[in-house]
Amino acid sequence: MNDLIDLYSARLLALAADIPLTGRLPAPSGTATRRSPTCGSTITVDVVMKDGRVADFAQDVKACALGQAAASVLGAVVVGRTAAELAAGRDALAAMLKGGPVPPAPFDGFEALRAAQPYPNRHASILLAISAAAEAAQ
Repeated sequence: MNDLIDLYSARLLALAADIPLTGRLPAPSGTATRRSPTCGSTITVDVVMKDGRVADFAQDVKACALGQAAASVLGAVVVGRTAAELAAGRDALAAMLKGGPVPPAPFDGFEALRAAQPYPNRHASILLAISAAAEAAQ
């Protein structure tokens, strides 16, 4: 039980409660939806790409607290990123969840989700937002 309390830290819950760039864009250049088969969490991401970088972004988040927190971290840093940077951030987050280091900046905010490492059934929901963003940005 204490492990779950550690997982749902005040920092993580604060991130989940304040997700930036929510909603949908009226004319996105790319859209992707990802769903976690384990918990049913779903995130739809819209992007507008300009000169190979995310110029505008919105996310419709219907996810658990972990998915919401990850969407919050992403929303704070996604504008200005290339598709390759988003894919690298996704891969670094996946590696961290398997015991690797915290992703490098600008994705180092995902460190807030490090406590989820021992819970592989939660990893899919944590990866939803950045996976959808990487797909939509291509």
